[in-house]
Amino acid sequence: MSQIIYKIAPEVLWREAEQNGRFGGAPIDIVDGFIHFSTAAQARETAAKHFAGQTNLLLIAIDATKLGDALKYEVSRGGALFPHLYATLGLDAVLWAKPLPLGADGQHEFPQLEGE
Repeated sequence: MSQIIYKIAPEVLWREAEQNGRFGGAPIDIVDGFIHFSTAAQARETAAKHFAGQTNLLLIAIDATKLGDALKYEVSRGGALFPHLYATLGLDAVLWAKPLPLGADGQHEFPQLEGE
């Protein structure tokens, strides 16, 4: 399993996190009690299912090895194991944040992801 996991977030929320030095999660994360992440193999489906048609999104790559025991892989959509963080995300674990624009076909255009 890749050591890099991904978060899709509205740019405005992420810029707030950069100012605060940590990311406490999007509204859905706060409601669920953990920060939702995806593996490289799950990120496109996550975008299509939960962020369809949304603009001003960022794709954030996270070094999962820096998250410790607060990161759990738990069964979710279709029985797949999804990474969930039961803590705030320290920005020291962030590798990069890149725009996730909509293409002409209405689908998000992803950069090359590790593990694909």
